[in-house]
Amino acid sequence: MRKLLIFFAGTLISGSLLAGGLVTNTNQSALYTRLQSRNASTSIDAVYYNPAGVTKLGSGLFLSLNNQTIGQKISVLNNYTYLTGSPKEYIGKVSAPIFPGVYAAFNIGKFSVSAGVNPVGGGGGAKYDDGLPSFEMQLSDLVPLLISQGIPTTEYSADIYFEGNSIYFGYQVNLAYKINDMLSVGAGIRLVTAKNTYNGYVNDISVNPNFPTFGSQYTGSMVLASDFFTSGGTFFNALPAQATGAAAQLQPIIDAGYGSVLLSNGGTIGMSAAAIQGIQSLLGAKGLTPAQIGSATISSSQSELNTAGPVYLAKAAAMNGYAAQTQDVAVDVEETGMGYSPVLSANFSPTKNLNIAIKYEFKTKLELTTKVIDNKSGGVFTDGEKVIADMPAMLAAGVEYKLLDKLLVSGSVNYYFDKGVDYDGSETENIDMIDNNLKEIALGAELGLTKSLRVSAGWLGTFAGVNSDYQSDQRFDVNTNSFGGGIGYKITPMIDLNLGGQYTIYKEGAKDLTHMFGPIPVPVRETYNKNAWVVAVGLDFHFGK
Repeated sequence: MRKLLIFFAGTLISGSLLAGGLVTNTNQSALYTRLQSRNASTSIDAVYYNPAGVTKLGSGLFLSLNNQTIGQKISVLNNYTYLTGSPKEYIGKVSAPIFPGVYAAFNIGKFSVSAGVNPVGGGGGAKYDDGLPSFEMQLSDLVPLLISQGIPTTEYSADIYFEGNSIYFGYQVNLAYKINDMLSVGAGIRLVTAKNTYNGYVNDISVNPNFPTFGSQYTGSMVLASDFFTSGGTFFNALPAQATGAAAQLQPIIDAGYGSVLLSNGGTIGMSAAAIQGIQSLLGAKGLTPAQIGSATISSSQSELNTAGPVYLAKAAAMNGYAAQTQDVAVDVEETGMGYSPVLSANFSPTKNLNIAIKYEFKTKLELTTKVIDNKSGGVFTDGEKVIADMPAMLAAGVEYKLLDKLLVSGSVNYYFDKGVDYDGSETENIDMIDNNLKEIALGAELGLTKSLRVSAGWLGTFAGVNSDYQSDQRFDVNTNSFGGGIGYKITPMIDLNLGGQYTIYKEGAKDLTHMFGPIPVPVRETYNKNAWVVAVGLDFHFGK
């Protein structure tokens, strides 16, 4: 029997939250939330989306303060036969009440210096009040395991909980230069600090064995599995001495010439019913079937008893092993790391109404170091272990065009070089999880209703490129459609307010997998679903001319 608890969570909540690639966030401003397309931005959020375009702001100091509140619901449906209530649905709730984006820029002459701080990856906490199927399938195997050993059992239970939090903060500085009225270029560097925390437990693993052989309390009521297996280990540890004694008691009978008599007929040669039943129980504990016990003679019974000791001890060891595996388990782990990514950009405005931007973010190499707190690791995390958590390079392009003085349309494309990232997280493994690099396409429009009030709406679609080796109940990626909208309002000539909302629809995903029950492969199907929402607010300030 395999270890009952598998806490593999290295990527459970360290991926992107809403817009972005597999591990990259691009929903980085309130303006983005209400428009969905910002790659050609020439507003203050261009510090992130289009650093070269910051030169279009004009002279002076610019500041932007943004926050998004994000909620996400994750559903995993698993049809493994032995799960209680199969097919069973597991619900995860992701919450990010604070998802900030802070940007500042100072323009003088042809030069622009800008900086930004935002969650470029992660940014939320995931809670699974009932754990995940990869945890519980191990527990549900207790029922068929006990039945296979002749121990009638119909139910299992456990108190399972898991919570993970992840935040990858990006600290970016840029320098841009306005070559002429049409062309600007920019270069920047981003420092990424990563922190993942995992807390969880599996407590009170219980079964309802109807097997008083191990103790009178085991008569079909729910008991702690570790107690039951401990009693089983004690039971089998006592049997070698009993078998040795019983074999010795049979020797005089064999010497008297009754070795060929069936054990079940031992009463005809003076054996007591209790002695016969005791030996039959010892043979059954060794693993003989009722038919084999019924055909056993006095001599063959003694031979079986003489070789039973190692068998009993092996069973005792197995029982003690099961007892250890069904003890309460807790996890308290922290992973931290740091990496850098250069950013290059260019902004081109061939006409007054048209703006075109392109940006390339280099791959961020991240190696996270594991810290096990209070010696809690679930048997999977190792203190000091290194985990690869690179963020892929990204090519972003965008266009903004003013169809009318008060009507702006925008388009954006993001291309993530996922094939250049080791998503299995290990230097020693080489699991190809990516068939195609992930792509995003976005369209948005903004209409000015008055001199101060603007309304906008947009759509963004993501096109996943992962294969089934990437998908699991702990992380999965599917195609999405996001719809956003909101308003912009100029409070004063120096202060601009942005309010936005967004809803993301995820295409249903599924995976056929194999769960190993001992040496037996069992086909299992999992179905994955998500939905997500965001509410955003931002204030933009301009201090200068």
